Amino acid sequence: MPLGPNGRRPLASVSVAHLLAIDAGTTSVRALVIDERCRVLDVSARALPQRYPRPGWVEQDAHELWTLTQATVAEVSERHQGPFAGIGITNQRETVVAWNRSEGNVLAPALGWQDQRTAARCAELRAEGALGLVRRRTGLVLDPYFSATKMAWLLEQGIETKDLALGTVDAWLLWNLTGGTAGGVFATDTTNAARTALYDLDDDGYADDLSELFGVPRRFLAEIRPSCGRFGSVSAEGLRALAGTPISGIMGDQHAALFGQCCFERGMAKATYGTGAFVLSQQGTERPSTHEGLLTTMAWDLGARGGRSFSLEGSAFIAGAAISWLRDQLGIISDPSELEELALGASGAGGMSFIPAFVGLGSPWWDDTASGALVGITRGSGRAQVAQAVIDALCFEVRAITDAMAEGASSALRSLRADGGAAAMDLLLERQATQSNVLVERAANLEATATGVAMMAGLAEGTFDSLDQLSALWEAERRFTPAGDLDAAEDAYHAWLEALERARSWR
Repeated sequence: MPLGPNGRRPLASVSVAHLLAIDAGTTSVRALVIDERCRVLDVSARALPQRYPRPGWVEQDAHELWTLTQATVAEVSERHQGPFAGIGITNQRETVVAWNRSEGNVLAPALGWQDQRTAARCAELRAEGALGLVRRRTGLVLDPYFSATKMAWLLEQGIETKDLALGTVDAWLLWNLTGGTAGGVFATDTTNAARTALYDLDDDGYADDLSELFGVPRRFLAEIRPSCGRFGSVSAEGLRALAGTPISGIMGDQHAALFGQCCFERGMAKATYGTGAFVLSQQGTERPSTHEGLLTTMAWDLGARGGRSFSLEGSAFIAGAAISWLRDQLGIISDPSELEELALGASGAGGMSFIPAFVGLGSPWWDDTASGALVGITRGSGRAQVAQAVIDALCFEVRAITDAMAEGASSALRSLRADGGAAAMDLLLERQATQSNVLVERAANLEATATGVAMMAGLAEGTFDSLDQLSALWEAERRFTPAGDLDAAEDAYHAWLEALERARSWR
């Protein structure tokens, strides 16, 4: 059926096979309509402000998160008047929301995943020798990135009440959608639970000794369920227009992107260039061994449709956020789409190296003392060279992760499927292929996160029959292979690593 004058399908074409994805990201909340061919039919988006009350502190307003979710969902559901087969929720993962379930009031600002206020506590735990336990049980490291120390910090502020809920963003939205104080479901999925540092990968549940270590009682935590399956239905109190629609898929954003990129076979990997840059590789149903610098985490849990899968992950905290910094703080560009053209106006970065350690360094360094830096500035350095240095830094961050995966994983990366806003840049992916020495495939649909959680909900509700059916729907828009002067690329990477060392132990 042809598209209508707005580029959308006429309302008459909407069927119960359509799915709704709620994507509560770091800087925006979006609702997307996905069809049975995994195509995005419609999007509504609202910017989600972040607040920085002190250096290293990153906060959001949980009430605003919910209000923006209501607004975006209402907008697309009004345009697509017809039943949805199911709803999927995907979210920024480690961000913590604290609220009272009997009254519905938020008890503190939401602490963002980039928040660094618990760095000193993480250092204390490392000094006490707790890292081995955390690595063995959770597959994670002791870093303020993860939810447990954020939850503990909130408890130290005196927020504890009889009906306290400490949850990630998915649990907050699910609770509101299913009724809130009128019987809302307080649950999360395996992928989000696995990012709290309270979840035991082997036992598939919260661990008592981790709860004691961090000082976070289990009674405040959401019930853990598989990623695929009915969590509940939208209530009239949640969203009247969608009352009765099943909520059938929940995944953290990076896991949803891995699923949306159809990385179902061992060795398949994806790189998402969003606010940060995140590389996940599929490792199958057996927990892989721990590798230096990388995280072992859940890929997803299909429940009755196939059980749990594991992945290795590398997390770079700043990627697209650096592009926003060029726009908002420096005024070098007025829109992110200008970055590639600006960078192409220079023959190189002019010897500059950009270290995007605004909130410390993630994989494979895990250094919360590092600071952002621009090294090698000369009188000839200009806007174009800075743009080049930022694009190069995104490539180098991801290369550091793929190198660690190549060294540690038992199976080589077969390819790297790219998504996220910055993946629209040819220059970025051309350089990524060369730096990581791997085939990089840009998905025809860059909305892998939202599409992935919609696919998960569709699998639960019977819109899709199998992973093989979903794999057949995936398409590459363009493929990039290693090319150019490989020696020069190697020299540039090692110069960046040298600059990075100068930015460490700064704070």
